[in-house]
Amino acid sequence: MTVISIDRTLTQSEFDLFATISGDNNPIHVDPAFSARTRFGRTVSHGMLLYTVLWGLVQKHYPGARQTNQALMFPNPAYANEPLRFVIGEDRKEEDRILLTTKVARLGDGAVVLEGQSEITVAS
Repeated sequence: MTVISIDRTLTQSEFDLFATISGDNNPIHVDPAFSARTRFGRTVSHGMLLYTVLWGLVQKHYPGARQTNQALMFPNPAYANEPLRFVIGEDRKEEDRILLTTKVARLGDGAVVLEGQSEITVAS
């Protein structure tokens, strides 16, 4: 199985920019004072911001790939300024279709913050 990974730390500025671009301005993502009063204690990444980093890895290693399906879960929060490991594994390849497993985990405690599968097609 092919494995692609990158370690990256997302910042509050990136959370804020993603909120502006996506329109998802939920205070849990962009308001540190509000977030401090929640069970998380600090701002939490948008789940799809995490996935955009994974998608960037897909595009880098499979130029021109198109996503046809995805199933994602977010079992734990990812926080601003927290080192994360983004991993894509190639599970199965059939002609122009590739099934990928996706995973993002916190480097500090190993907690998984995103896990799932994506199916892509690539030009033959």
